[in-house]
Amino acid sequence: MAPSPFTKDLNYLIDDFITRLKRGQIMGSMRVASETTNLMRQIISLSRWEDVETLRDTIKRVGKRLTAAQPRELLMVNIVYRVLHIINEESSGFISRGPASNQATPGSAKGSETPAMGLGSTASKGLAEHVTRTLASEANSMHRLKSSIIQSIGEYIDELENTEDGIANHALEHIHSNEIIMTCGRSRTVECFLKSAARKRKFHVIVTESAPAYDGHEQARALAGPNIEVVVIPDSAVFAIMSRVNKVILGTHAVMANGGLIAASGTHMVAAAARHHSTQVVVCTGLYKLSPLFPFDDDRFNAIVSPDAVLPYSDGQLVDAVDVASPHYDYVPPELVDILVDHTGGHLPSYLYRLLQENYDSSRELTREIQNL
Repeated sequence: MAPSPFTKDLNYLIDDFITRLKRGQIMGSMRVASETTNLMRQIISLSRWEDVETLRDTIKRVGKRLTAAQPRELLMVNIVYRVLHIINEESSGFISRGPASNQATPGSAKGSETPAMGLGSTASKGLAEHVTRTLASEANSMHRLKSSIIQSIGEYIDELENTEDGIANHALEHIHSNEIIMTCGRSRTVECFLKSAARKRKFHVIVTESAPAYDGHEQARALAGPNIEVVVIPDSAVFAIMSRVNKVILGTHAVMANGGLIAASGTHMVAAAARHHSTQVVVCTGLYKLSPLFPFDDDRFNAIVSPDAVLPYSDGQLVDAVDVASPHYDYVPPELVDILVDHTGGHLPSYLYRLLQENYDSSRELTREIQNL
């Protein structure tokens, strides 16, 4: 039986990550993505593996453990697929043979049996040296492969850290002077995007307050500054104001494989109003937010939070009489999205299949198991 790839230290790292995730100590899309990628790099470095298939299986097993711990956190699934894609790319230039390979055994070399019988110990000694050299070559190849994979993941971590700046570099292509722009909720990516455009353009920003969390107030405070005039409006005024808006710029928690969004609650209303008034909807998102999963069930990746902010528990008689649902996210269908902007530029939602193919592993066995959680 092959030894388990999970050492004691490795199991501790995984359990510690899951514990912090469940306790809410890892919050925010960027931090979840960065810490998950760092965990994958440590797994590749510390786990026991002698061939690529063992490594891929190890990454998949860890991905299933993470997803089982937090099924609605799509970013971890995205990172697992991205790491598998990196492993595939780096291993394509290496000849990897599993530990059960028979290429270096006496029975696998053509004609080796007859000379060995005729020459006795001399042939046996030569064959042993050949086996030793082959095993040493394989070990050296796997060592170089591990170093190459770890280096590529390090480059991917650097890419993650520069995602917001990369998206902001395209701001001037989408924002023009004296435009009226509407946004919804709190998004660091949208903040960097608008502030980058404000260095050379002057425009107005309307922020919906995004009740009941009221993240819009925090977004408005972050945006207020030179060249940006910010106005906060109640969510109920979105449709009335939309006729004056030139462009809607939104952030998102995740982008599904069909181009739909898992975004902050209230985003669907803003996107629907924009579509009614033929206002362009621009979504700022990093490639790490693109998910290979399809939203077969709109509520599958949502989270229901405490309704106290909507209907306080102090209203005892009313609370007992009604059921209040307070979803944390909205699902925005792809037909309400006009363009997605990442660090490489703008893309139509219909182009996502190509981005997924270029950045994620094409295997779907992990997807099927995750969908069944």
